[in-house]
Amino acid sequence: MFLRVFGVIGLALLIACATGANEDKPVDGNAGKPAEPAVPAKVDFVKQIKPILEYNCVGCHREGEAEEHGGGYQLDIKEKALKGRRIRPGDHERSMVWESMTLPLDDEEVMPPKQKEQRPTKEEIALIALWIDQGATWPDGLQLTPKKKTIKGEDETKIVDAIRAKIMAKHKPVAEGEMKPYVDKIPNTLSDFTMVPIKGGTFLMGSPADEKGRNENEGPQRRVTVSPFWIGKHEVTWDDYHKFMYYEKVKFKKESTEWWLEQVTTPTKPYVNMDFGMGTGQHPAVSMTQHAANKYCQWLSAKTGHFYRVPTEAEWEYACRAGTTTAFSWGNEDDRATLNAKTWNSSNTSDPITFDTGYRKIGLKTPNPWGLHDMHGNVFEWVLDGYAPYKAASGTLVNPWVKGTKPYPHVARGGSFHFKHPKSTLRSASRIFSGPDWKQQDPQIPKSIWYLTDATFLGMRIVRPLKMPTQAEMKAYWNNEVEHDVPID
Repeated sequence: MFLRVFGVIGLALLIACATGANEDKPVDGNAGKPAEPAVPAKVDFVKQIKPILEYNCVGCHREGEAEEHGGGYQLDIKEKALKGRRIRPGDHERSMVWESMTLPLDDEEVMPPKQKEQRPTKEEIALIALWIDQGATWPDGLQLTPKKKTIKGEDETKIVDAIRAKIMAKHKPVAEGEMKPYVDKIPNTLSDFTMVPIKGGTFLMGSPADEKGRNENEGPQRRVTVSPFWIGKHEVTWDDYHKFMYYEKVKFKKESTEWWLEQVTTPTKPYVNMDFGMGTGQHPAVSMTQHAANKYCQWLSAKTGHFYRVPTEAEWEYACRAGTTTAFSWGNEDDRATLNAKTWNSSNTSDPITFDTGYRKIGLKTPNPWGLHDMHGNVFEWVLDGYAPYKAASGTLVNPWVKGTKPYPHVARGGSFHFKHPKSTLRSASRIFSGPDWKQQDPQIPKSIWYLTDATFLGMRIVRPLKMPTQAEMKAYWNNEVEHDVPID
């Protein structure tokens, strides 16, 4: 085992590096030899050990998976992990976790298995050893959940290049006048979805100052031109999104081109039922972060060979309005009877006994004039933009997009079953924006980059622009720099 080869000094050096100890120790003036490495401080389980186990071990060694994939032992629960020889507090060399990590890569017992995409570093293994030797402290009640490392840099560029090559091989350019509705299928599944063509055009984005229910962040109105695109006839459903959430990667050989296509980052297994009992199947998928929405589009593009992304805020409002200038795509009528007939909102989705509200299946309400269902109500929908106040524009803006550079705030559109004042939030110009309170109850530390515990009212819809994006544009759309979260005060 490689740490034994290093011996005590080598292990100390690795630990010093991993814990941030001073690597440039002063020399002993008398002996002229380097001083011994500093003894590292107490290892922090939550900050240092928990991520190592969650990224490298818990995917297989957890409840529901351990018997089939984890050799029968769990590492997600303290009582299970510290049982027997798995982790022996005070003795890392006799602990199975450390032993299996330090085996040669060609050994059948090495953990994680050699075919796994992510492996612990030497410094991480050294931290595991030190943590065990220090007593394997583990806070009571803290259960671990599997995580995946986000692919960045050169690897992400390779993935985008491979996906784009697959798309370009299938791509057949068409003129705007030749755009037609089509049904796309997710390969090797029973899932399909309908895309509706939207001709390019110019419209007034935002609401006039005298519109009933208007919020200040909807103005001033700007003249905006959008290029032609297809947009989902319906919100993305659980039938489709579950294929992404629970996707099992095919084990391609690294020399295969397809190997890169299957490396799109997919979500960790959720810690709770993310439909929160409201229904799956043809109900809209909800509670995903914007990062998850972007990665779903990247995954869907890799699977189908068509480029998909989340709509920009301008595209979304243009499609919602469907050529109208009124508060809603049907006019300005906002009485309860009209809203209940046209949309799913808090007043017609409430259970008469429990008063709980929830979303409804897609496509049950009359579509807007361009054939799109649930643009008003049911669930809010992510758009690609980070939130920014509108600024007055003297000319016409062409395909505007406010690129997100931080986790919050980001824009969502359309209204939902959840909000108690639907007259305002259901309007075409209405905007809301995300904040850390959308995952306030998330039990994970750090909080999940994939799921929003407190945004059960939020889903997504996809678009496909007529003009094929460049490689750089694809990468920007799918990697909107919002995956890293911030702590909640």
